[in-house]
This record gives sequence, C-alpha cells and structure tokens, in this order.
Amino acid sequence: MSSLHKSRIADFQDVLKEPTIALEKLRELSFSGIPCEGGLRCLCWKILLNYLPLERASWTSILAKQRELYSQFLREMIIQPGIAKANMGVSREDVTFEDHPLNPNPDSRWNTYFRDNEVLLQIDKDVRRLCPDISFFQRATEYPCLLILDPQNEFETLRKRVEQTTLKSQTVARNRSGVTNMSSPQKNSAPSMNEYVVLPNGCEAHWEVVERILFIYAKLNPGIAYVQGMNEIVGPLYYTFATDPNSEWREHAEADTFFCFTNLMAEIRDNFIKSLDDSQCGITYKMEKVYSTLKDKDMELYLKLQEQNIKPQFFAFRWLTLLLSQEFVLPDVIRIWDSLFADSNRFDFLLLVCCAMLILIREQLLEGDFTVNMRLLQVMEFEGTCPVFSHEADTWRPPMLAAVTGRLGTRKRWQGLRVQTPEEQI
Repeated sequence: MSSLHKSRIADFQDVLKEPTIALEKLRELSFSGIPCEGGLRCLCWKILLNYLPLERASWTSILAKQRELYSQFLREMIIQPGIAKANMGVSREDVTFEDHPLNPNPDSRWNTYFRDNEVLLQIDKDVRRLCPDISFFQRATEYPCLLILDPQNEFETLRKRVEQTTLKSQTVARNRSGVTNMSSPQKNSAPSMNEYVVLPNGCEAHWEVVERILFIYAKLNPGIAYVQGMNEIVGPLYYTFATDPNSEWREHAEADTFFCFTNLMAEIRDNFIKSLDDSQCGITYKMEKVYSTLKDKDMELYLKLQEQNIKPQFFAFRWLTLLLSQEFVLPDVIRIWDSLFADSNRFDFLLLVCCAMLILIREQLLEGDFTVNMRLLQVMEFEGTCPVFSHEADTWRPPMLAAVTGRLGTRKRWQGLRVQTPEEQI
C-alpha cells in the first residue's frame, strides 16, 4: 500500500470520527474515490445516501430502529401472507364463498396474491442473472435471514411461491409502460441449469436476498412496483454492503441495502415512469441534456451524430436509467458511484460522465457509419480500469472527464481505489 493511499485512508478516518460529520469534506474526499479498507466505502455510502445522519451519536439507535422496521416488513409482506394456516393470515388454502381464486374483485386477497406473484416472477428471473461475470450472487450468504429460514415457521417462502406458482410455465415481463408480456419458454432455447440452481434448505444465495429486497420495495411502492432494471441498481449496493470487512455491516447488509436503495430510488424513480418521460424530471429530458452538453464540449462530434440521425434514446436511456451499471464491470461501476453519490448535483454529474464516454470514443465515432457507430454505442468495451476516470498525459487532449467536469485530478488519486471482485481477492 502506497503512502499516498495510507494518507487518503487517514483523511477519511479523521472525517468519520468527528461527532458531527463534515458533509462537504466527506463529499470532497469521496468524489476522488473511497478506499475499500476498513469498511470506509460502506459507511460513506450510507451517509451520502442519507441513510445515516451526520451526528454519530444517533447511528446506533437509528440503525437498530431501521433494521427492526425491515424485519417488520418481512413479517407483514412475506411471512404472514405465506402462512399456511388460514387463521394466521392470507394463504392459498384460505378459500371462502366471499373470497376465492376466481374472485374478480380487485381488492380480493387472492387477486392481490396473484398480482404479487406476477411481480415476483419477473424479479426472480432478473435477479438470478445478476452480474453473470462474477459468481458472488450465486454463492450462499454467510448471514441468511433467520426470520425466513426459521424451521418453526411453516409458511410459503418466496422460493416456494416461485416453484409452486401456476404462472411458472410462462415468462412474465413488465415494461416501463406497465404492459405485462407473457411468453412460453418452449419457444426459446433452454436456459442454463446453473441459472436456476437454488441452494438447499437452510441456505440462501445472495440473489435470493436481492429478490426479497426488490419484492418488499414493490409492495411498499405499488405506484411503480418493480420495473426491469431495478435489479441492476440494487446489485452494486448489496454487493458493497455484503462484502464489507466489518462483520456487523455484513450481517445487516439486507436491511441496510433496502433503505439505501429506497433513498436512491426516491431520486431516480422518475426514470422508470413512462408517463413522466417528457417532463423536466423525465428520462427524455435528461437524454437530450447529454446531447446539449456534448454540443458545448465537442461540436464536431455532436454534428456527426446529428448527421447520422443517432438519437440519444438509442444508447443514453440505459446509461442514465441504470446509472452506468451495465456499461462497466462491477468494480468500475462501484468506483463511478463513489463520485456519483458524493456529488451534490449527482445526476448532473452523471450527464457529464455520459458526455465524457462519447468523447472517449470520438475518433471511432467520427470515422464510423451509422451501423458501426450504433454498435459501438450500444456495446462499449473498455479494457482495464475505467478509462473515463483516467488521466494520462498521452491519452487525450485534455483528459476525458477532467475536460468535461473540470473537477478530476491526476491518475495517482485513483490508484488503489479500484474494487476487487471475490474472484480477484482469492
């Protein structure tokens, strides 16, 4: 570990040990990347995402209160509805003359159950494939949820609901327009067996924890429920918390991830609501801002894309909606999110990063035709550490993100800040 890196760790520790956290100082440090040693990133993200207050003295009580609240959510939205005995809540055996599986009443408990199943199936399909380039989410968590796995509780878990549902024979997908599509899997190629492997009773894979987080979020937010892509937002958050060196943080990674994800979604949820697309807070407006920023920074490239009629909707929709989580490998996504969460105008900064990504490949874009450029923009490939955050004297004139934001320093500031995957740590 270099002396510079040790100095940065000490700077973070000095800020975080104060009775009242100096938020602006923490943001300034975090913008340049948060070291992963000592659980610094996990703690900083919780502060930057407004999960933890600035007063250290209140952390213990707030964490205890929020984690108990999450346990209550588990009881009310998963355990009680899944109780097999009719006198302990809604169950699949709870059929009466007034309320039965064919009851068309939208307020029917059975109707609610089937709607929840529809959402659950989509979540289940998405989270099983989360971050396929690493095996982390397929591994067993060392801290499975005891409330869910308690052998004395006989109820239908989310795993059993997916296995037993009558909708299992169909693929269910709900897009941003709220349209639900069902298709028979027989029409598609057979999925890989590893994609659907579940661990034995008493164990939980990390993807099952993420599934539970998203299901509870959907239940608490029926206006938006679950939309494909949310799994790509919660994934890096949960990975960061579940791999923290502090065992206490890891033990409560599920609850902490839920509340940080909820706070983050409160800021970006408009991106997932189609009816708001054309409003000033909608995704269309933000995509257009990427081009207007590019026009200010690189007129030649902007005119080239306009000439080829390459609209920002063709590529920037995914960049902005998923916070670049699909454009880079997980370690680089986490590094980018350090800066994103630290910036007080974090989503203005996201627009600048997107603009920098275009400038990074400007030579290829200026030389390519429509087909080549569309392929390049939709499947951007970078080698090594995220080049958007690099500062090499011989790379670009001036360096990519520094040219756009005017805020980033030399490459030395990023050394040692790249996150390692579990495979790299072994």
